[in-house]
Amino acid sequence: MFMRIQFLGANRQVTGSRYLLEAGGLRILIDCGLFQERAFLGRNWEDPPVPPGSLDCVLVTHAHLDHVGLIPRFVAQGYRKPILTVEPSADLAGLVLLDAGRIQEEEVETKRRRHAKEKREGPHPLIPLYTQEEAKTAASLFRGVEFGERVELGGKAAVTFQEAGHILGSASVLVEAEEGGRARRVLFSGDLGQWEPPIIPPPEGMEEADYVVLESTYGGRDHREAAPVRDQIAEVVREAARRGGNLVIPTFAMERAQELVYYLGGLLREGRIPQLPVYVDSPMATDVTQVFRRHCRYLKADIRCAVEGGTGLFRFPGLQFIRDAEESKKLNKHEGPGIIMSPSGMCTGGRIKHHLKANIGRPESTILFVGYQGEGTLGRQILDGEPEVRIHGKRWPVRAAVRQISGISAHGDQEDLLRWLDGGAPRQVFLTHGEEGASRALGEAIRERLGWPTAVPAYGEAHELP
Repeated sequence: MFMRIQFLGANRQVTGSRYLLEAGGLRILIDCGLFQERAFLGRNWEDPPVPPGSLDCVLVTHAHLDHVGLIPRFVAQGYRKPILTVEPSADLAGLVLLDAGRIQEEEVETKRRRHAKEKREGPHPLIPLYTQEEAKTAASLFRGVEFGERVELGGKAAVTFQEAGHILGSASVLVEAEEGGRARRVLFSGDLGQWEPPIIPPPEGMEEADYVVLESTYGGRDHREAAPVRDQIAEVVREAARRGGNLVIPTFAMERAQELVYYLGGLLREGRIPQLPVYVDSPMATDVTQVFRRHCRYLKADIRCAVEGGTGLFRFPGLQFIRDAEESKKLNKHEGPGIIMSPSGMCTGGRIKHHLKANIGRPESTILFVGYQGEGTLGRQILDGEPEVRIHGKRWPVRAAVRQISGISAHGDQEDLLRWLDGGAPRQVFLTHGEEGASRALGEAIRERLGWPTAVPAYGEAHELP
């Protein structure tokens, strides 16, 4: 009898990370993420490919929605056992899931009102994927562990989490198990950061493993070609100030928002950008910043000292964190200049859609993308130069300037990923969490440089691990 792995998401696409490992007499799910590409949204509503109640445990690499966003569905359908992750990720996941439940409830209500006004019915039932209450139930199952702590899973399996350098508390997951008298080590990279992240430590190198599941978001790119991130941000802010409109930044509430605040505060103190009002319009980003302060021992040493010393790492003149919905609505009347940051990073939901409606048609405004935009998302449509986009059921012309920062990424590029692969040769490297071209480009580089066998599994594909 061999171990077995089945790939149930993030296969030849970026979102929906979900892997079923059958090892040591256990059924272990690694991540349970939301599908966010438009072409695959229907998968979120499908019956789970594995009965949730049959799982022995869930392991979470980090708290981004494309890694945790379907957990409430699994819990609602019968999963009741612990969900293991690194301690900050447990706190962050609770925030992320509750926020996702709220957004889904709000968007359903918005669609109900719109359909009633238009006297029509949509093609799908108007119910949320899950509610805030279901998200709270799921969050209660999370259990925090430490980096480097070996946790017995029962049966003949154990797990160890190691720093992945992607966001606060992000981890690679090493599962050690015995099956049929054979001991095997299966390593899931999770999402890997660059080797010089601004706030958190860099990834730990790859642990020796028999099988590796490796992300490939930027498996075909080289970030080193880009100008320094700080210089790019300074240039865009100065240009936006000259234009006189707002600089609207779709951002992830977790890590990216904190990084941008860190960069903007530093540039302002150095006199490289003018002082503008900066609005972080997100209750969750506000809460996440508090998690950063609470778990500052997981930050880089110099950043940790700044936070512990109370020097105001996430504070500077003109910066406002906005929770209240009415205050958020007032920003839609703010003509600028100013900087408005709001989730979601791919413009798939949240307050950013309202800020886009207020600014996307204004030639004096600027929309700045600072993260990956999945295929089919609103953010990708804007970035790809669509002359009009659909927001809240209405077509809006794109007249604002559109800019993108290169190199500001929580994902490592091809060289970063190859550098991480610094252990003994595995029997197989499975490439996931990347569009097919990126995965295959990384696979070719691994074969050429290291001589290791690689595969790019399709959705639902299963492999025995002898």
